[in-house]
Amino acid sequence: METFITHARGMTARIAERREEQETFERLAAGQSPLALFITCSDSRVVPSLITGARPGDLFELRTAGNAVPPYAADRPASSEGATIEYAMRVLRVADIVVCGHSHCGAVGAKARGEDLAELPAVRDWLDRQLSSGLPADDGPAVAAAVQRHVREQLVRLRAYPCVSERLESGDVRLHGWYYEVHTGLVAAHHAETDLFLPL
Repeated sequence: METFITHARGMTARIAERREEQETFERLAAGQSPLALFITCSDSRVVPSLITGARPGDLFELRTAGNAVPPYAADRPASSEGATIEYAMRVLRVADIVVCGHSHCGAVGAKARGEDLAELPAVRDWLDRQLSSGLPADDGPAVAAAVQRHVREQLVRLRAYPCVSERLESGDVRLHGWYYEVHTGLVAAHHAETDLFLPL
């Protein structure tokens, strides 16, 4: 009898959880109002919901190779990245933008080490256009210094977007730079006062 009761309690909890999930999905069908724009790498080891504990609807995500933000230029053709940033700022009006780089980043590592990418022309050209040639040389597998420098540069690029700068000036949005350690799960946040990445 005790086994049955334990089983029944478990079933009841699972049914309640399903009801909660159903309510969440019904609410999401009516529209979205995410808390933040989360810009990170396409790397499969970086899972924004795992890092932040976010639920469906909490994050508006932009994923690119090396979490790169293309430089803003008024005369440049529209890009998916620019459109995502603009929509987050002017339609969704998120309150925070996070640029999250990560350890062991293949894109940043390739650029920092000057790897030969002749057999990957699309990757090579993307990195040449989007990642700074001034990244510190780093032969370590984590490429921490290069990734953190890269995150700082993406924050500078974001400030050049009119849709971001206008909301920064009005105090309606905050920028954050994060560094995620794939091998530990720890997150460090950039502090502008000291220019250091410190545990979140």
